[in-house]
Amino acid sequence: MFDAVVVGAGPNGLTAAVELARRGFSVALFEARDTVGGGARTEELTLPGFRHDPCAAAHPLGINSPAFRALPLERYGLRWLQPELPMAHPFPDGTAAVLSRSVAETAASFGPRDAGAYRRLVEPFLPRWDTLVRDFMSLPLTALPRDPVTLARFGLAGLPPSTWLTRRFRDEPAKTLFAGLVAHVMAPLSGVATGAIGLVFALAAHARGWPVAQGGSQSISDALAAYLKDLGGAIHTDYEVKRLDDLPPARAYVFDTSPTALARIAGFGRFYDHYRYGPGAFKIDYALDGPVPWTAPEARTAGTVQIGASSAEIGAALRAASREGRAPERPFMITVQPSVVDPTRAPAGKHVFWAYGHVPHGWTGDLTDALERQLERYAPGFRDRVLARATAGPPELAARNANYVGGDIATGAVSGLQVLLRPRLSLSPYRTPHPAVFICSSATPPGPGVHGMSGHNAAKAVWRRLRQTP
Repeated sequence: MFDAVVVGAGPNGLTAAVELARRGFSVALFEARDTVGGGARTEELTLPGFRHDPCAAAHPLGINSPAFRALPLERYGLRWLQPELPMAHPFPDGTAAVLSRSVAETAASFGPRDAGAYRRLVEPFLPRWDTLVRDFMSLPLTALPRDPVTLARFGLAGLPPSTWLTRRFRDEPAKTLFAGLVAHVMAPLSGVATGAIGLVFALAAHARGWPVAQGGSQSISDALAAYLKDLGGAIHTDYEVKRLDDLPPARAYVFDTSPTALARIAGFGRFYDHYRYGPGAFKIDYALDGPVPWTAPEARTAGTVQIGASSAEIGAALRAASREGRAPERPFMITVQPSVVDPTRAPAGKHVFWAYGHVPHGWTGDLTDALERQLERYAPGFRDRVLARATAGPPELAARNANYVGGDIATGAVSGLQVLLRPRLSLSPYRTPHPAVFICSSATPPGPGVHGMSGHNAAKAVWRRLRQTP
């Protein structure tokens, strides 16, 4: 009998398995796909030699993750590569706001009327960032806050909607860039705690950047898997779990799955029926004949580039996808260009490019033309650089990763109370109706992203049970 069996080899499942194995528990991990990775994979989706990340590509939360930073992942091949700029937000007139490692450079890009306001917003938190991020990402009660005063100050700034927070800015560059940061989790700009989402992304960039993983996001998953094997953990791929009886006997079972899948597998009936899924994504991976011809020079050296002409345009795109049930005419886009810093991702002189926009949950249309029209506004001649493209709407994303229900890459709506209280209102969100069954996916706090903290937090709940029971 194993001490723990983990189902799902995404970053959270891998992290949960590693944390348990590090503490001497016997662990076996089961994955339905033929490789580990979940939302952190790398594949040749377009042409030979072009290595794309089907989901996550840039990793501000990964490099800042307390869980990952406590593990010897560099020993197993993980290398973070930092682009010259973490992120740029170009505008149609050829100018750009930037999110730089430097607070001063970032503030200057917003213009003189907002530079001081931005510095006053972020600078109080940066000296205490490592403690703050640990406290923030360990909530709810998996650990007592190490710096409750700073966490409370952060809560006062971040718990209101982002639209309240951006009232301190007078001009559009700062408002637009910050709105784009919030939109990374597909959250409505007027939602509770959306200010905190934007702040976390900004502070992460200033603290340690927005890197890509050398060779692709798969290297994060491969490093976790290699470490797990060295700790004695077993990994089984091509193993689909349809019910608990499909798994070997264990003292605890940990699921890196959606709440919907867990309820079906474990027979929990309607236990998670009130859990809401959010809008979907429409993603395109490009093989390019050269770099993206951005008009704004800042965008040419940035790892991540946000596309949205104004905060109003971004807000309208989010409302269309999340509330109005239609694809936006001018979608907000998040794009990543890994090969500006990692030439191994494409043949010599060529590039890989990653882009997505938001669409309604389960949408079955084709957003390619709308996305490329947006790109042409900021990078005229982009279409001329395209050698091949691989498109994936909500049905394809869900087929690749069962956690992306209806194409929701956040594994659950990041809106309302579900921003903080997911998958249910509970002080122990990783526990389930069965005392030996736990959930550790992005449907649990602290939510979406390649950071492993949901798995880390769930592992704490598991090992407490294992120590209490024979």
